[in-house]
Amino acid sequence: MELFNGFADFQLDVLKEVGNIGAGHAATALSRLLDKPVDMLVPKVRMVEFEEIADSVGGAERVVIAIFLRVEGETPGNLFFILSLESAKKLLRNLVGIEVVDDEHYTDMELSALSEIGNILAGSYLSSLADFTQLYMSPTVPALAIDMAGAILSYGLIQFGQMGDHALLIDTKFLDGNDEIEGHFFLIPDPESFNKIFIALGVQGP
Repeated sequence: MELFNGFADFQLDVLKEVGNIGAGHAATALSRLLDKPVDMLVPKVRMVEFEEIADSVGGAERVVIAIFLRVEGETPGNLFFILSLESAKKLLRNLVGIEVVDDEHYTDMELSALSEIGNILAGSYLSSLADFTQLYMSPTVPALAIDMAGAILSYGLIQFGQMGDHALLIDTKFLDGNDEIEGHFFLIPDPESFNKIFIALGVQGP
């Protein structure tokens, strides 16, 4: 990960702070949508190489649910929110009150609820990053897929064109009582977009 080895800790700390603020905004937005308290734990934020994304969610052949969209504006890129099937079931049951009966065939209501939650999360994190960097970022309408993680990432690559070599990974956890629900949020800027983000943060890379 040569691109990031020369970056100051300050830059990564700022991205972690963006993740924290985004999580707070997302929890507030979900609370309003669902009319119930939603707690989100402080997220873990790190950089991963593109090839590591599938490994981060259990491997390329693991079936997952992904909400993905294109980020447009001054720093274009791609964004994925990936959940395991078990986490998706917990999310729907604990937050929305929907009991998933069939893992392989989700109803339109279940898919719509997952898509809306992913959309709120994406908007919250992008808004936080845009506020910090003062760069214009706008999400497209999200799409949802249930497939193997590797297939979803390959489809995203075909659908959206060239992707950068690295991703900002934000591991998000919702808390309902003692029950944790984990999701993985990947921002994959286009090749030149990370540099623009870091320049906007005030510290340029090597």
